[in-house]
Amino acid sequence: MQIGLDIGSTTIKIAVLDDAGNLLFHKYERHYSQIAEKILALHKELMTKFPTLHSARLAISGSGGIGVADSCGLQFVQEVFAEKICAEKLNPRTDAVIELGGEDAKILFLGRHFDARMNDSCAGGTGAFIDQMASLLNVETPQMNELAQQAHNTYTIASRCGVFAKSDIQPLLNQGAEKSDLAASIFHAVASQAITGLAKGRPISGNVLYLGGPLTFMSCLRDAFDSVLNIKGVCPENSLLYVAMGAAFCAEHDVDLTTLPEKLQTAAQHSFEHLPPLFKNEGEYTVFKMRHSKESVAIGTPAEAGEAFIGIDSGSTTIKIAVMSPDGKLLDSFYQSNKGNPVVAVRNYLTDFYTKYPNCRLLAGAVTGYGEELIRHGFGVDYGIVETMAHFYAAQYLEPEVDFILDIGGQDMKCLKIHNGAIDNIFLNEACSSGCGSFLQTFAEILGYTAEQFAQIGLKADMPVDLGSRCTVFMNSSVKQAQKDGASVANISAGLSISIVKNALYKVIRPASKEAIGKHIVVQGGTFLNDCVLRAFEQEMDLNVIRPNIAGLMGAYGAALYAQRRYKDAPHQTTLLNLQQLGEFVHTVKGMTCGLCNNHCHLTVNTFAGGKRFISGNRCERPITHMAPKDELNLYRQKLQLLKELPVNETPKRGIMGIPMGLNMYELLPFWNALLSSLGFKVVHSPIEDKTIYRLGQGTIPSDTVCYPAKLMHGHIKWLLQQGITNIFYPCMTYNIDEQGTENCYNCPVVAYYPEVLHANIRDLNKPEIHFFYDYLGLLHKKKLVKKLQEMFSKAYPDITKEEIRKAVDGAFTAFYDYEAQVKAKGQEIITKAREEHKPIVVLAGRPYHIDPKVNHSIDRLITNMGAALVSEDAVSSHIKTKELNRDLQVLNQWTYHGRLYAAAEYVAQNPDMHLIQLVSFGCGCDAITADECRRLLEERGRIYTQIKIDDIDNLGAAKIRIRSLFSAAQLFDIDNN
Repeated sequence: MQIGLDIGSTTIKIAVLDDAGNLLFHKYERHYSQIAEKILALHKELMTKFPTLHSARLAISGSGGIGVADSCGLQFVQEVFAEKICAEKLNPRTDAVIELGGEDAKILFLGRHFDARMNDSCAGGTGAFIDQMASLLNVETPQMNELAQQAHNTYTIASRCGVFAKSDIQPLLNQGAEKSDLAASIFHAVASQAITGLAKGRPISGNVLYLGGPLTFMSCLRDAFDSVLNIKGVCPENSLLYVAMGAAFCAEHDVDLTTLPEKLQTAAQHSFEHLPPLFKNEGEYTVFKMRHSKESVAIGTPAEAGEAFIGIDSGSTTIKIAVMSPDGKLLDSFYQSNKGNPVVAVRNYLTDFYTKYPNCRLLAGAVTGYGEELIRHGFGVDYGIVETMAHFYAAQYLEPEVDFILDIGGQDMKCLKIHNGAIDNIFLNEACSSGCGSFLQTFAEILGYTAEQFAQIGLKADMPVDLGSRCTVFMNSSVKQAQKDGASVANISAGLSISIVKNALYKVIRPASKEAIGKHIVVQGGTFLNDCVLRAFEQEMDLNVIRPNIAGLMGAYGAALYAQRRYKDAPHQTTLLNLQQLGEFVHTVKGMTCGLCNNHCHLTVNTFAGGKRFISGNRCERPITHMAPKDELNLYRQKLQLLKELPVNETPKRGIMGIPMGLNMYELLPFWNALLSSLGFKVVHSPIEDKTIYRLGQGTIPSDTVCYPAKLMHGHIKWLLQQGITNIFYPCMTYNIDEQGTENCYNCPVVAYYPEVLHANIRDLNKPEIHFFYDYLGLLHKKKLVKKLQEMFSKAYPDITKEEIRKAVDGAFTAFYDYEAQVKAKGQEIITKAREEHKPIVVLAGRPYHIDPKVNHSIDRLITNMGAALVSEDAVSSHIKTKELNRDLQVLNQWTYHGRLYAAAEYVAQNPDMHLIQLVSFGCGCDAITADECRRLLEERGRIYTQIKIDDIDNLGAAKIRIRSLFSAAQLFDIDNN
């Protein structure tokens, strides 16, 4: 017999074959990291089924199998090779294999040019990812497929990392999105991740096999792959066993099966890297507990108070409620998981409260958190407040001299620096929630504990595992390895708590020293109820901090304080639903797509009693007002309009020239449009607001880490090709136009050379009938430009003369400078009008392509809808004398786009009615430099720096928090109730 054992990251598979390759016995089970125990159980079952079997050829494969093979002296077969052998033997006409495992994902290209693509240490878009998402939706994993079969809409969801996806899904849940739609969206996200993250531009076609547990058990996941790839893949019989069977086919040596249990039990344990214990002894822990019991909110009961205020914190994963007496006592509280539906939790709590305490009258209420708008609309809550301000009010109430607040919640981390009694700066974690409460909760559940039990166990750790500060899916492998190396649950728990703190300190706060944080520090959020996390923070910074007794309720308590403040200013009859109205409460949810513009936003329509509706998912007010957005004070939209109004040559003598509308084309389109029109071409550019562009080119993207604006270029090229356009113009450009403001005028490497990437990865560009003009051009010297253009065009249009080109170049420069002057004039008009109307002015600073609605996800309209005017960095950067600025900069200023950012930051710092928000792209190495320098320029003058990171995910929940926090901290106007 031949036996193959596939030990994966989460499952173990065994396949027993006879000499003819027939499958005699097989098993597929989860091992929960108890690998040796599972193998012994399988061995016992195998011996029971085949009592006379004493030896067989045996080989081990899988990501968890190499250690077992080494320790037991058994043959190991690399899993890709095993899978290849099995696929070629059982399905000889296969062109590609797509396999999703627990934490592993593979694409194998079989045939003459064999290639294997695997994920590295990230488990985004795998079975573990789907498990995490099922937990978030509060359903069992198999139910995901059943839900997806009932879907009507799909949302854009990140799958490259589970914690990114949570940040996209949780706001949708809080807004009332259907779980069926979310399940289908998750499957589409997984398919997209596999294609862009693994295929890396190599086309997947022909006969495709689907292998692995997720693709075997979930037909809707297979449908998602079919849809994205435009194929019909096949899930073969025994698809779960291909690696195990491949290992069996490769087995070469007879193994004495009777001695296998002994070998497993005597396998050596390995040591693991560890840190000093959090508490040396019980006495040290007792002193710690006594010190932190001093700062507390007084506790009362609703029965003793005739009046009260209520605060609701509808967070990313939990719902918190605080009922507060007029003198600040906490009368009642509520804290539990929102289970994907905060509406039910709030209704049940209010009903219960009114029933138990009929004599306690709620004067007013306020709500904060991700679910703020849904809860406010559904229950008639008097006020809404951005969560950063709610946490500030609560901390200030307990510690009037507070100068630093760190709040770690389920998925959010907020750091507030306080100066002179007002918020001076705000740090928030980006789209990643590693280092937050859900991070610990996920691991607690994986290991079979509640979050509270997991925290208590960690207190007794003697050797906390050194896990560093990394993303959750990276950490999965480290934790499992630590388990295999003998680490106890206590040491894993403590190690994870320490990693939470390191993530907060070194990825979000990044303090230069402990003095830079502050002297009066308040920590809050449910995560700090974990004494291990609190102790790790104090030890890491060598500081004593204040943790209130209601650390997990501070957002809700701060909202109650805010409700009290607003009520005192303007007493009124509360609009909060009463007991009778709650008895008649109705909540229905319906998904739909808005067709009032090209964005086609996926809307979630929540309908409450009396027909009152709350619509979420919209990028503008059009679904509510049925009127076009007002963009008079929005320079981003006015710049787009100028580009749309560029003249078109309707009588071209040389046909059509296509331009992909992205990256530097958002600035240079007036130049190239004028030049190409003059040369006798009709310029056709790819669409500006078509949201399907990204998917068109998804299969040709070679790098998953390049910035989203660059990824879009693949779709733009594909769109032009689909229109039958045979001439495409997109030159490489090392240099930008010299604006005399920097020490050089480089474009970033992606902007400069991405045409080379497109040419290498989009095969259709190499067809003989396609002319892709991607030569290296520069706009610094007219004579050189004329010469290079003639050389470039002569390949396809030898009749174009040098004189024609010279004339066209002159016209192009005129058109470009006219466009530049129009932008600056319109920017000044907006600034002047905003000042006349006493509106705050936001400089939304980025790159030329950030005006693309597909890139900025309509953040510009989000800002103007809040009552601010908006201009771009190039509208104000020319006001700064760059020679003086360059002397003050702490970086080399040699990039044109960077120079504008620094000048804009300097100009904003000098104008109190202006505020800078910088847009940066994930994957942009250059912006790691610009962000720190812009922050420094603003903060040295006491101004607030706000950054919003963007990629292909268009959920603006985190962006909205940042913008509202900026407005509230700057005390521009009452943004919470505007």
